[in-house]
Amino acid sequence: MKYVIPILLLLLAFTNITQAQKPTDKRLQGLDTLVNRLLKEWNAPGVGIAVVEKDKVVYAGGFGFRDYENKAPVSANTLFAIGSCTKAFTSALLGNLQQEGKLRLDDKVKTHLPDVEFYTDHLTNTITIRDLTCHRTDIPRHDYSWYLNPTSRDSLVLRIKHHENFAELRDKWYYNNFMFLLQGVIAEKHTGKSWEDNIRAQFFEPLGMRTSNFTLWDGQHAAHAAKGYQVGKNKDIKSMDYYQIEGMGPAGSIFSSPAEMANWVITWINGGKFQGKTVLPESYVREAISSQMVVSPDVPGTDNPDVQFANYGMGWFLTSYRGHYRVEHGGNIDGFSASTSFFPSDSIGIVVLVNQNGSVLPSMIRNYIADRMLKLPHRDWHQQRKKAMDEAKAAEAVASASDSLNRKLGTRPAHLVAAYTGRYEHPGYGAFTIELNKDTLMILFGNKNGNGWLEHYHYDIFRPRGFDEEDLASNSPVRLQFYTNLKGEIESAGMYSVEPTLEKIVFKKQQVAIAVNKSDLENYLGEYELAGMVAKVYLRGENTLMVMVPGQPDYETVPIGTHEFKLKVLDGFSVRFEMNADGQAGAVYFIQPNGTFKATRKK
Repeated sequence: MKYVIPILLLLLAFTNITQAQKPTDKRLQGLDTLVNRLLKEWNAPGVGIAVVEKDKVVYAGGFGFRDYENKAPVSANTLFAIGSCTKAFTSALLGNLQQEGKLRLDDKVKTHLPDVEFYTDHLTNTITIRDLTCHRTDIPRHDYSWYLNPTSRDSLVLRIKHHENFAELRDKWYYNNFMFLLQGVIAEKHTGKSWEDNIRAQFFEPLGMRTSNFTLWDGQHAAHAAKGYQVGKNKDIKSMDYYQIEGMGPAGSIFSSPAEMANWVITWINGGKFQGKTVLPESYVREAISSQMVVSPDVPGTDNPDVQFANYGMGWFLTSYRGHYRVEHGGNIDGFSASTSFFPSDSIGIVVLVNQNGSVLPSMIRNYIADRMLKLPHRDWHQQRKKAMDEAKAAEAVASASDSLNRKLGTRPAHLVAAYTGRYEHPGYGAFTIELNKDTLMILFGNKNGNGWLEHYHYDIFRPRGFDEEDLASNSPVRLQFYTNLKGEIESAGMYSVEPTLEKIVFKKQQVAIAVNKSDLENYLGEYELAGMVAKVYLRGENTLMVMVPGQPDYETVPIGTHEFKLKVLDGFSVRFEMNADGQAGAVYFIQPNGTFKATRKK
């Protein structure tokens, strides 16, 4: 009998959990059956849901599993990554700062962050805080920068200067995570606290969001943590590691639960108040959920003629959903998808959190719940989504066929495989390294999720491939093209199709410095004459060879080969010394893009 009692208790506990997931509000009758069916059909592990009305929680619970392997169920307290649903929190910090008189949303960013620079002087001197909040800087996403090469918050801010814009300021709407990073940095500067501490103090604490956090992977909330998953090639459910997004935190690093996100949505529905206390200024709430920028100028589609306009507020998407004003934002990060929405005129709010990568379920379940809460005629969102996915697959097949036609078979790379190895850098994207593993080129980034191998496509163009079945089967448009200088050496690599609005991002190959003793460097010192001009080679410190040319700044060099040195600040420029039998340099060749010039050493 001593073994029977624990088993019975476990069964009773599981029964209570299962029953707790079933909604009691008549408008949500049958939601459990619907959601469980959707989880099965879309191969998703679990979902957490919160529905609020005015200042009350109508439902908070979950279905499926937060831990699929161990069959641990989702509950109202399960913690999910909410991804870009974080953005409304970040912009709201600035709303509070505006209320305190510390800034105005129409202030220039330069006023509050004097050291920040954008791609052009015009952008640097013109972009406002409001531009950051509503994605109208016309700087594209440049997401490979932070996702493939994560780094500190300060270092990410420095990269923005090198992120090319594709249109004029406020000309088009274009989503950009870096602009929300800057908002978080502005809040940090004015408060003297980290973005995380600001979110805790201004929102988590007054809203009773006691378990919401920014680092679920650290194990402190293991009892409530959802694990992330993706759909495998064979429709199986595969686990994914958490993406540790600290540097880009203000754009999407919050983990929260349905129960705690319900309090956040209640606050917005009630004009910034929660349980009678003001958490957000009412004036900011109205401004943030009003149209600041047109997202899409298209007319409504034939499938949903009553879903109209697509605009953006401050950290929120805005649309007319079947005649009801909807405020919403989605979120996606490795292994998780989310939707946070509310209907301010109807005082209805809906949160859907799913532990599946790139899931269609948050928007689908949100719509089903909205239709019930707003007493709208039934619409088969499931079939609509399947139809859209079938059309997308057909388009992908056409693109794949086109790609096959463009590919030139039977070609070879122009260089030996080893010549492609090395470190390639871009000031706005960080670096990647290409290494040789037997006869295969491997490409390595700061985030291991980007690592893979290079498949030869044709000529000097390669296609990055991942290590698992999904990456091998994908038809990614990303290509890597290597470029050669006049000396026949690989000097850079262009990465195509990483940013849809830009043709390519060029990474320059870094010369590997070699060690040279001071005694060897001394053999190069002296004056060299060319057509009446005298250049001087001298040492700075113990081991830095310098080249002085009249009328130009002194150039620091980096040793890159036998008697050859690269000019550190000039790409494509180097000097190579010609040695005499006595071991002393007799001449120096100035190698530059417009030719090679020999200067003879003066006696």
